[in-house]
Amino acid sequence: MADLAGKTLFITGASRGIGLAIGKRAAADGANVVIAAKTDKPHKKLSGTIHSAAAEIEAAGGRALPLVVDVREEAVVEAAMAEAARVFGGIDILVNNASAISLTGTLETPMKRYDLMHQINVRGTYLCSQKAIPYLKKSDNPHVLNLSPPLNFEAHWFSPHVAYSMAKYGMSLCVLGMADEFKKAGIAFNALWPRTAIATAAIDMIGGGADIRKRCRKVEIMADAAHVILTRTAREFTGNFCIDDEVLREAGVTDFAKYRHEGVDEADLLPDFFV
Repeated sequence: MADLAGKTLFITGASRGIGLAIGKRAAADGANVVIAAKTDKPHKKLSGTIHSAAAEIEAAGGRALPLVVDVREEAVVEAAMAEAARVFGGIDILVNNASAISLTGTLETPMKRYDLMHQINVRGTYLCSQKAIPYLKKSDNPHVLNLSPPLNFEAHWFSPHVAYSMAKYGMSLCVLGMADEFKKAGIAFNALWPRTAIATAAIDMIGGGADIRKRCRKVEIMADAAHVILTRTAREFTGNFCIDDEVLREAGVTDFAKYRHEGVDEADLLPDFFV
């Protein structure tokens, strides 16, 4: 079975949540993980920093490089990529995980919040991809994985929160275009999205209480699905919009109970926004 031993992953927003879980899963193989995130010191509302994440990565069996990175800043991203390549000898995988969310209608979305979502989600993904590509071209199995939804342009995915949907779909459009643009270079561009809501800090930030969190799947399902994608042959698997449990079923997983919280049945799980 393929693994990520010795591979270098550059993961944005990896100080907590899904990004950290993907890093830890790779670390279990012996991968190098660049934790590119903003939280250098403890946050009053959010758990985890780049340093606590680095400790978890190393405890899981990998090597960690914590870097303070704002994905909106071109010079910072460029310098972080160069440092990752200097420390680990290159970059094999980019995971565009950093994201901002506001599930608000058009009249309730301040332009400052609109700008933040588009700068982080779309511009950040485009920028990180652009700066990573020269390094990825040197890898023997280069992957870019965007945590973004399948491209379904039915109105009901947009009308409740137009600004957020536009920002997340922008990440998916990067997959659509770049997969074809860099197909000859052998760089895979794929998207991964969850079937259900995932128990992360984002759930708390949009007002989900303990009961809502309990009805979400654990972050490990996204980490395991990402691992399956990132160990595939890049030249043979690109331009796909994947759903976490579909990826795992195709890989032979039949029991999803470990991804649920105790006492929660499959029927009780909350569906995600775009599935």
